[in-house]
Amino acid sequence: MCLAIPMQLIERSEWDGTAELRGVQRQVSLMLCPEAQVGEYVLVHAGYAITTVDVEEARKTLELLDEIVREDIPE
Repeated sequence: MCLAIPMQLIERSEWDGTAELRGVQRQVSLMLCPEAQVGEYVLVHAGYAITTVDVEEARKTLELLDEIVREDIPE
């Protein structure tokens, strides 16, 4: 299963950037998403930012992922 996670772009150089989610930072390639700007949310998959998403879409996706994780934890 492939999964892209919304992360906030906090730094960028020409083709690389740093994205953050809940205090975890990852280096990402911006080769597939050259329009991404610092402060925007990008979908990150396998180290690549593949598109930008608005804040509301990122929030909804993260809430859904949290819900899936909660349901997957055995009691």
